[in-house]
Amino acid sequence: MTGGGSAGHVTPNLALIPMLKDLGYEIEYIGTENGIERKIIEGENIKYHCISSGKLRRYFDLKNFTDPFKVLKGVFEATKIIKKEKPNVVFSKGGFVSVPVVMGAKFNGVPVIIHESDITPGLANKLSAPYATKICVTFPESLEHFKKNKVELTGTPIRAELYEGNREKGLEILGFKGNKPVLLVIGGSLGSKILNDTIRNNIKGYTEKYDIIHLCGKGNIDLNLESIAAYKQFEYVDKELTHLFAATDLILSRAGANAIFEFLALKKPNLLIPLSGKSSRGDQILNAESFEKSGYSMVLLEGNLSSEVLLTKLEELNKNKSNFINEMGSTKLNNSVNNIVDLIKKYSK
Repeated sequence: MTGGGSAGHVTPNLALIPMLKDLGYEIEYIGTENGIERKIIEGENIKYHCISSGKLRRYFDLKNFTDPFKVLKGVFEATKIIKKEKPNVVFSKGGFVSVPVVMGAKFNGVPVIIHESDITPGLANKLSAPYATKICVTFPESLEHFKKNKVELTGTPIRAELYEGNREKGLEILGFKGNKPVLLVIGGSLGSKILNDTIRNNIKGYTEKYDIIHLCGKGNIDLNLESIAAYKQFEYVDKELTHLFAATDLILSRAGANAIFEFLALKKPNLLIPLSGKSSRGDQILNAESFEKSGYSMVLLEGNLSSEVLLTKLEELNKNKSNFINEMGSTKLNNSVNNIVDLIKKYSK
């Protein structure tokens, strides 16, 4: 397995691992030395291999002149690792670290299955697609972006343990009494400065109405707010996240595909603030539009974000939460773990 750069390129792999282990698969992982994927995967007691990898950018940066050499070095390293370990199949969740691994697998004649979460493919998966044996996609709209003989609609894998959370245990972990709606704020594994600042700049206004769980991203803890009883902040949550989800009534989040499909699976009313086209390729805007159209989410564009508007939108979400729960309960977008594992079984033969 491979994938990294953000938790969204790792956690879907975790959803597949229990079933694969039950089927007798031995799992190893290739990632970067300092990426978030290493901490997550090594926490699962899975053999981890490090390779060099440069970041793939669509914008000008001086590192664009040096990072291609890191990617090339990563290709040689991944090729060597795969030649030594002799896997039956490689599964890639994307992110910049995956490109050398996918290429290394192809050079060794190993079948490669890649997964694209968003409606439009990311740069890493665009580069990986020619080397892939099969491409799994989450949204029906994604099928048109890949060759018909390679692409398959599978949905995105959801970890089974997310369904096993306990609300009372979550409230106990947080120290909340449960007499106010619990708002979970997620800016992605790397955090979102604009979401963090919007909440914190009017922390009193938000905590008067909600008990807040804030997943603010690595290095973004604000020690000045640690004494506020109705506000609990975390850089990242792993094992206890299932209980925090169970304790949550409303979610404020970016619109990464993995995250929003988890909200859908758990039937959690959510307000999405997708990354703007200025700071991304616009994939989150498309994800959010798709979920808004289906009645699963409310959407607030980043350009319209202010503390006052956000409070009003959250109040509207809370007022209409039963409508969103009903729509999410009627979805036909089922868990894709079985679909992807079936492909892994097929091509690993």
